[in-house]
Amino acid sequence: MPAAANRLGWLDAVRGIAALTVALHHLSNELFADFGADVRRYFDPGIFGVMAFFLVSGYIVPASLERRRDVKAFWTGRLLRLYPLCAVVFIGAAALVPQRFNAVDVTVHAHPLLAGLANATMLQDLLGIRSGLSVMWTLTYEMVFYYLVTLLFMIGAERRSGPVAVMFASAALLLGPWAAAWTLRSELSLHHLIAATALVVVAGLLCLLGGRRPLQLAGALTLAALGLVLMIANSRSTPWESMLILATMFCGTVIYRAEQGQIRRSAAWAYCGLVIAAGTTAGLLYDDRPAQIRTWTASPTAWVSAFLAGWALFAAALWLRRHRMPRPLTWLGLVSFSVYLLHRPLISAMTWLMDTTGHPHGPAQILWLTAFLCVLLALSALTYHLIELPGQNLARRLLKKRHTPPAPAGPSLQAVPAQPHPADLTATQPLSPAPPARRAAKHRRTTS
Repeated sequence: MPAAANRLGWLDAVRGIAALTVALHHLSNELFADFGADVRRYFDPGIFGVMAFFLVSGYIVPASLERRRDVKAFWTGRLLRLYPLCAVVFIGAAALVPQRFNAVDVTVHAHPLLAGLANATMLQDLLGIRSGLSVMWTLTYEMVFYYLVTLLFMIGAERRSGPVAVMFASAALLLGPWAAAWTLRSELSLHHLIAATALVVVAGLLCLLGGRRPLQLAGALTLAALGLVLMIANSRSTPWESMLILATMFCGTVIYRAEQGQIRRSAAWAYCGLVIAAGTTAGLLYDDRPAQIRTWTASPTAWVSAFLAGWALFAAALWLRRHRMPRPLTWLGLVSFSVYLLHRPLISAMTWLMDTTGHPHGPAQILWLTAFLCVLLALSALTYHLIELPGQNLARRLLKKRHTPPAPAGPSLQAVPAQPHPADLTATQPLSPAPPARRAAKHRRTTS
């Protein structure tokens, strides 16, 4: 297996473990309620999974932007990566699962269209609106991270990931117990807040996709400012948790830069150590009862142990990156986004069935668990091949068409094939060896 495949394999392994852990965590609420409650008292599997996800995103997303050196290409890929699957799962869950089982939360909202518009921005968790698919709250932080990464790239500060990570970790410690919650949200201003946010998001994305640098810079600045203001003043989650999520994602970028030799490894260790220390301290100090309701954790111990375990999983996979990853784990990583989005509606559908057949006990619980995993993985494979891959392929075709050079002006001109950049090679694109110079010279003599 090529070295590139090994590097991608360890990231896929982290994604796969994280997605499956989150799915089993949510399933335990319905199928193994007593056991799940005992576990969550000391360890929150959901926080563990999403923190590992955030580290992976922090590692790979800025690398994608900097490899392309093209903001429009980056955002074309991101939008076609996220929106098609979210839309299909959203519509399918709303159509197939009865509303009382909350497969899609906006259908039970007082203003479904308003809630749908908030979810379409993917900033709903910062607008006082429940996520249509409950797990989509993490995509809110992904989007804010994309905004910030784009801005740093546009102003030439993309390699300042370490100081940025420490800044957000410091903000978590300083703002944690005092920052306002839902300050911008009220019954009178909710409509205006969502409408204004949607307009700003659309305008900002149009600027980023416009191709002209001044417009792109204006769009990146506007979207980054919007994300930070909403996160500090109007987030559903606690400010210290929101700040720590961004600090964790930027630490993923720090680790990538250390791997690429862009910063010293000692500096990377220091930045990551400060963020881990800040996350542990903030969780122990601020995860009180009101915070637990908003972070969905049962205790400070549960939050801190999960936070540290997410880091430990990522660190272990990073240490093993030169080794071949188990094929089931890398496959699970490929379909992890589908697993992540599909498992909640599937749990709602399973609850619907149990409501008619009775709650299982004993060995029957294992049968339900097995059936759930089989259906989830089969559906995830299906949506990956029918929705995710076509969306990614469409993005590639659009970008390839955009970057295709014009045809030569005359018959005497010969096109010179572009040489691929090493960063563009993936495990599915092995680089074939060039023919030896002696064989090439012999071929020229024969044909002449």
